Amino acid sequence: MPQNTDYKNTTSEHQAIAYRKRLNGWAIARVVTEQEKVIVARFRSRSDAEGYIQHIRQLILDADFELFFDCQREEAVI
Repeated sequence: MPQNTDYKNTTSEHQAIAYRKRLNGWAIARVVTEQEKVIVARFRSRSDAEGYIQHIRQLILDADFELFFDCQREEAVI
């Protein structure tokens, strides 16, 4: 039986995108000022994030980076 490929369920697409975003909870941010931080990378596991932060600290010596778990994302699926 052929499927209707023209039909797009936007609700399920948005839920899938939100779920994918929640998978990458560990983030590395470059500290610009005390109040301003710019996220430079996201990771699924803490060990991957720790390895990458060591790498970029060796590449960019004059910058400060922080590793944190971003538990409050913009989109949440209910």
